[in-house]
Amino acid sequence: MAEKVLVVGSGGREHALAWKLAQSPQIQQVLVAPGNAGTANCGKISNSEVSVSNHAILAQFCKDHHVGLVVVGPEVPLAAGIVDDLTAAGVPCFGPSAKAAQLEASKSFSKAFMERHGIPTARYGSFTDPQEACKYIRTADFPALVVKASGLAAGKGVIVAPDQDQACQAVMDIMQDRAFGIAGETVVVEELLEGEEVSCLCFTDGSSVSPMPPAQDHKRLQDGDLGPNTGGMGAYCPTPQVSQQLLQQIREMVLQKTVDGMKEEGTPYVGVLYAGLMLTKQGPKVLEFNCRFGDPECQVLLPLLKSDLYEVILNTVNGKLVSNAPVWHQDSSAVTVVMASAGYPGSYKKGVEITGLSQVQDSGLQVFHAGTALKEGGVVSSGGRVLTVTAVGPSLETALQAANQGVAAIGFPGAVYRRDIGHRAIAHLNQHRGLTYKDSGVDIAAGNKLVDMIKPLAKATSRAGCNAELGGFAGLFDLKAAGFVDPILVSGTDGVGTKLKIAQACSQHGGLGQDLVAMCVNDVLAQGAEPLFFLDYFSCGSLDVDIAASVVGGVAKACEMAGCALLGGETAEMPGVYAPGEYDLAGFCVGAVERGALLPRLGDIAEGDRLIGLASSGVHSNGFSLVRKVLERANLSYSSPAPFGKSGQTVGEVLLTPTKIYSRLLLPILRSGAVKAYAHITGGGLLENIPRVLPQELAVDLDASRWSMPPVFSWLQKEGGLSEEEMTRTFNCGLGAVLVVAPLDAQRVLHQLQAHEEAWIVGSLAHKQQGSEPVVVRNLKHSLLNVGPASGGELGVEQNSGWHGNSSTPRKRTRVAVLISGTGTNLQALIEQAKRPSSSAEIVVVISNRPGVQGLKRASLAGIQTRVVDHKLYGSRAEFDGTIDRVLEEFGVELVCLAGFMRILTGTFVKKWNEAEHRAFPAALELVASGAVRLGEDGHIMWKSSSQS
Repeated sequence: MAEKVLVVGSGGREHALAWKLAQSPQIQQVLVAPGNAGTANCGKISNSEVSVSNHAILAQFCKDHHVGLVVVGPEVPLAAGIVDDLTAAGVPCFGPSAKAAQLEASKSFSKAFMERHGIPTARYGSFTDPQEACKYIRTADFPALVVKASGLAAGKGVIVAPDQDQACQAVMDIMQDRAFGIAGETVVVEELLEGEEVSCLCFTDGSSVSPMPPAQDHKRLQDGDLGPNTGGMGAYCPTPQVSQQLLQQIREMVLQKTVDGMKEEGTPYVGVLYAGLMLTKQGPKVLEFNCRFGDPECQVLLPLLKSDLYEVILNTVNGKLVSNAPVWHQDSSAVTVVMASAGYPGSYKKGVEITGLSQVQDSGLQVFHAGTALKEGGVVSSGGRVLTVTAVGPSLETALQAANQGVAAIGFPGAVYRRDIGHRAIAHLNQHRGLTYKDSGVDIAAGNKLVDMIKPLAKATSRAGCNAELGGFAGLFDLKAAGFVDPILVSGTDGVGTKLKIAQACSQHGGLGQDLVAMCVNDVLAQGAEPLFFLDYFSCGSLDVDIAASVVGGVAKACEMAGCALLGGETAEMPGVYAPGEYDLAGFCVGAVERGALLPRLGDIAEGDRLIGLASSGVHSNGFSLVRKVLERANLSYSSPAPFGKSGQTVGEVLLTPTKIYSRLLLPILRSGAVKAYAHITGGGLLENIPRVLPQELAVDLDASRWSMPPVFSWLQKEGGLSEEEMTRTFNCGLGAVLVVAPLDAQRVLHQLQAHEEAWIVGSLAHKQQGSEPVVVRNLKHSLLNVGPASGGELGVEQNSGWHGNSSTPRKRTRVAVLISGTGTNLQALIEQAKRPSSSAEIVVVISNRPGVQGLKRASLAGIQTRVVDHKLYGSRAEFDGTIDRVLEEFGVELVCLAGFMRILTGTFVKKWNEAEHRAFPAALELVASGAVRLGEDGHIMWKSSSQS
């Protein structure tokens, strides 16, 4: 059974944890308490308002909502014993106990522990008297210049002083002026160590340890490690300064010794152990321990974790790490750059608007929110460290470049961030190795591996006339062996345009191969030619073998569909020409046609000839620059639920539907001689492609009510405010190809096509009048507003268009929330009514005041989002109503229905939402949602006049 998991915390670390956990197929939902704007309703992830400081309430919440695991992000709840209390209440919780968390919560305890167990660390003294601390600073026989508040200080309680006077001043600031509050009641004064600082984390089940790749945080605010100390301005992973040999030494001398020592002292440590180390000339020494993932280290580590984080946590909690060690991505680097508020780490302004987030995520980068909140549908700042941008690349340099590009694309006035994350590692790499061709970004071995992977795919496309063996300098094709007598060769070349951008942003590459083949093959068909062989060109900045193999594999499958051989291709790796993660595609197809069968037959085409349209699968591969502009205007990302297409699909999935290949369907019909011309509807849409195959004196008369209009075109036209001319000049509008046939042949050809594909008689040819347009598309607006099936019969047959009255605009569906407490019998009637095409209502959320009721399951089965607002967890009715009110606003609800809701709502709530409760729910819902009836200010029902209904 899929689990529910609760992540405790509100920062970038917690967003990263939720993001990684949500990738597990074993997890149904990830709740984050309290969370931030990035964890608010993002796929499986949503925020929860449950109190995390009251462990008894939290435990009861987890039981009521069937939460199977709690993952704690920050250190404060761990030190407060959240793991102990939840575990005692029977709720599994990931993290160390309060006693084990003392390794971070008390630096005084930590230093004494390391001394007891021989763990290498800086020399130190621990003090509760500021005068004694200052005396130690001035008399120690080593530079005692590091002053630390012993308690928890949000990662900022460490001061590295340049001299003894300023070290003493730091003691006074901490102990007398309470710069870090009660965290500074005890101070630790340490020896100043010199060397590289790195973070080495591990999972530990209390006995064994499993190290993570080493990372390096950047504490200073400004480039070059200048400016004040912060909670962390960025990190990268792995650190090349830590060799495998050194990491093994750290594992044995620090991590394993610490876990063994805690177990020996009766406080076994289970969870994530973080060792902050200085790589000194005498070897690695511990600066501090943390009892959880670091922030921002978590944001660079988790994208490199190949294993399922949920399974890793279960193995850690259940003592199974030894036999189930986590697996990490090799030959990849991650870089995280923190964007902070102007004034941080001092005072800063909140509520600053943030823009560009969806575009950055669509580019393949990951944005982890920290100090963010939702306000009026937008994202604003609410903290010092606002968000982080994380990039993964084949090298540290490429990952840093990508992360910096992502940061630059985010609109955040006054943002503070560093541009040199990883500068020490880059200097280390440049100093310690000689250059190779691979260092320039070209990996010959990866190219060879790709060729080996796609050879069997190409071989499967072999056909008469060629053997499709890759590896030579050129490909050969024998026309005679393919059965041609007097052939004319026909060639076509094309790409897939900016549809590439969407595939790269969605990491869905396989369908592009079919797009590429279809664009070339369908063009060659326009001359009546059989496609014989195909060559592809794949170019990139840095070759990702898996992505390239997915694309070329798609090309090979599409060649099989088209009946042509994948004869060859080229892979070009060009660092500096393409940004990280980007690539480009081109294709080249050669076909042949017997001389007498060449199309179009211009001399045979006459007035009155019929036009038969073949259905497209959607946008195909043209017009995507405009599509992306419309999406930007609508503020939709590719991962958003699609307002067009099938239920449950994302925007990206619908737009990446592959282009249809028509060769196998059309070739027998073309060879029969019944088709006089064939136009592929590609760039230029309906207006420019059909005239390319016609005599100049003939014009095209199309009736858009005769074919089915895919919903994506209706949405694009409405959302982009596109004119009819813009639609028909840019898009195929549902027709992937158009055939010209004589009236006597029209029905026979139509029936042949309809046996395998949607097809319609969509228009006819007429003599062009002087000054008239070569293509006229009638009833386009009608069809765009009334998406649905079309009839395929003869022209002139009346159709039921689904038109309602004389309205010229599509009906707006009212956003409805249904409140329930039990089985939801009335809810089921509402759901069924709202699913009808004629319905004016859209149920966007179902809210229950009781967890686990049957009504919630009914809603989930219908694909409707659900929320539980448990009245038992709220101290007052107003507080309970306020939470429901926030959920309603979050979903943009316009109308509230009560379907067996057993709680009394306050008058303020009822007045605001004007909810309606009636016995005949489906009928009443339609009346209210359509505006035919409404509730007046005096509480009386008001009906619209019949002339307006």
